[in-house]
Amino acid sequence: MTETTPKKTPPDLPGTPALGELFLPKLITVLREGYTLTHLRSDAIAGLTVAIVALPLSMAIAIAAGASPAQGIITAIIGGFFVSLLGGSRFQIGGPAGAFIVLMATTAQTFGMDGLILATMMAGVILMGIGFLKLGTYIKFIPYPVTVGFTAGIAVIIFASQIKELLGLTLSIGEPGPLLEKLPVLWHALPTMDALTVTVSAATVLVIIGIRHWRPQWPGMLIAVALAAGATAAFNLPLETIGSRFGGIPSSLPWPSMPAISLTRLTELLPAAIAFALLGSIESLLSAVVADGMTGRHHRSNSELVAQGVANIGSALFGGICVTGTIARTATNVRAGAHGPVAGILHAGFLLLFILIAAPLASFIPLACLAGVLALVAWNMVEKRAFMILLRASRADALILLATFGLTIFRDLTEAIVVGFAIGSVVFIHRMSQTTAIESWTPFVDEDKPDRITAPADARAGPAEQDAEILVYRISGAFFFGAAASIGSVLERIADTHRVLIIDFAAVPFVDSTAAHMILGLAHRARKRGLPVIISGASKIVQHKLVALEITAPLVSYEPALAQAMSAARAWIDARHE
Repeated sequence: MTETTPKKTPPDLPGTPALGELFLPKLITVLREGYTLTHLRSDAIAGLTVAIVALPLSMAIAIAAGASPAQGIITAIIGGFFVSLLGGSRFQIGGPAGAFIVLMATTAQTFGMDGLILATMMAGVILMGIGFLKLGTYIKFIPYPVTVGFTAGIAVIIFASQIKELLGLTLSIGEPGPLLEKLPVLWHALPTMDALTVTVSAATVLVIIGIRHWRPQWPGMLIAVALAAGATAAFNLPLETIGSRFGGIPSSLPWPSMPAISLTRLTELLPAAIAFALLGSIESLLSAVVADGMTGRHHRSNSELVAQGVANIGSALFGGICVTGTIARTATNVRAGAHGPVAGILHAGFLLLFILIAAPLASFIPLACLAGVLALVAWNMVEKRAFMILLRASRADALILLATFGLTIFRDLTEAIVVGFAIGSVVFIHRMSQTTAIESWTPFVDEDKPDRITAPADARAGPAEQDAEILVYRISGAFFFGAAASIGSVLERIADTHRVLIIDFAAVPFVDSTAAHMILGLAHRARKRGLPVIISGASKIVQHKLVALEITAPLVSYEPALAQAMSAARAWIDARHE
C-alpha cells in the first residue's frame, strides 16, 4: 500500500534538539553562561540555608521510615549531590522526602533494611530507564486530584506514625502498621502518656510556628531542635534521644558496598521498586515545576529523572534510602537566592561537614522533638485549600480525590495512585466523548429549488440542505474510542431515501483505530445497500489513519472539501437517473 502521508522524523524538524542536549545537566548550562564569584556567593548562602533546613528533616524522615538518622543524612548528602550535579533543573534539591515514609517503612518491615536498600537501587535503575526512554513527559498526565489525594493521605499516615513519639506512649505490643489496627493500640496506651515528652514535642511545634511568624527568615526547625537538644543535655532530661536509641551518628561516610542480590530477591522487591520509582518521578517533577513557577525557568523532565536514578543508586551504595526532589527544600533554595545547581552541591557539602564536625551533638536530640518536626511537615503537606476546592469543583474530581485519599490511608499508596489514575482516565474519556459531536445537514422538509437543467453549476456544490437525496454528517472534535459508539449509532440511522452518504471530517483533528474501524464497518454496510460513501475534508494525518485500516476505494472515496464531495455525489445521482 502506498503511503499517502509524508512523515518527518524529529531530527528533520527545525529547531529539534539533539539527544545530548536533552540530557545535558543544567550545571553545564549554568557554567557555560558564565559563572562569577557573585554567583558562587549566592549559591553558598542558599546552600547553607537549605542544609540547615535539611538536617533535622533528613533525620526525622529516616527515623519515621524505620532507618537510622545517619542514613537520612547520608541520603541527603549523596542524593543531593547527584541530583544537583546531573539534574535537568537549576534549583532542585534532592534528599529523603516525607512522601516516601509509608512505602519505605512497609518495605523495611517486610524485607529488612537490606531489602529497602536494594529496592532503592532498583528504583534508581527504573528511573534512569524512564528518563532515557523519554517517558518523563507522561508523568505530568497524573490528574491533579490524584496528587492532592495521595499527598493528603500520606500526611495523615505520617502524623499517625508519630503519635507514639509525640505523647511518649509505652505500648504492650509492637506498633501495627495499618491505620485501622494502629489507632486502637494507641488509644489503649493513652494512660502511659509521658508529660515531659508531650511538653518537649509541643514546645518544638510552638517554637517553629512562632519563629515562622515573627522571624520567617530564621531556620525555625534547626533552632527548635538545637534548643531541645541543649535542654536535654544541660538538665539531663529523661527522654529518649538519638543517642539512646541509635547510638549517635557516625562522624564519617561509610564505604560504598553492594547489597546481597539474587533473582528471588529482585523478583520479590520489584513491586516496591516500581512504587518508589513512580512516586519519586511524580514528586521530583512536581518539585521542578514549582521551581519553574517561582523563577520563570524551565526544567528538562527526562534529564531530571536520569539524575534521580543515579542519585538513588548512589544513595543505596552508601547505605542510604530513597532520594527524590523535595518541594520544601527546593522552594527554600529559590527563596534564598540560589543561582544554579552549585547551591545544591554545596548543600550536600555543608551536611557532610556537619557529620564530620558536629556528629556527637546529635546524640542529645530528643525523638519527641523530631516527632514534632514531622507533625508540622505532615500538616504542611496537606494542600488544604486545594482539597476543599476539588471537593466542590465537580462530582468527578471529588470522586477521584476521595478514592485516592481513602485508598492511601486504608489500603496501599501504589493501589491508590493506580485506581485514582484509572478513574481520572475514565472521567477524561467521558468528558472528551461529550466534546465530540455529529451533525446532520439534511433538512426535514425539502426546500423549493429550480429544475436541475436550469440550475446554476454552483447550486450542485452548495450546502446539503439543497438536496434531500444526499445525507451529510459532520463530525467535530477528536474522534476516538470514547465517542465511536455514540457516533456510530447515529451514522447507522440512514433512511432509505438517501442515495449518497457524505461524512465530513473537516473538524476532526484526530482519529484512533477504534473510530476508524467503526467507519470501516459502516462503509461495508453502506456498500451492501448500494449507498456510496464519500469522506470529505480529512486532513492528511486523519486520511492516512483511515487508509491504513483499508478504508479505501471502492468502499469510500475521498474529496478535499464538502463542496467537491457534494458535486461528486450529485454527479453520481445524475448518472443513475440517466
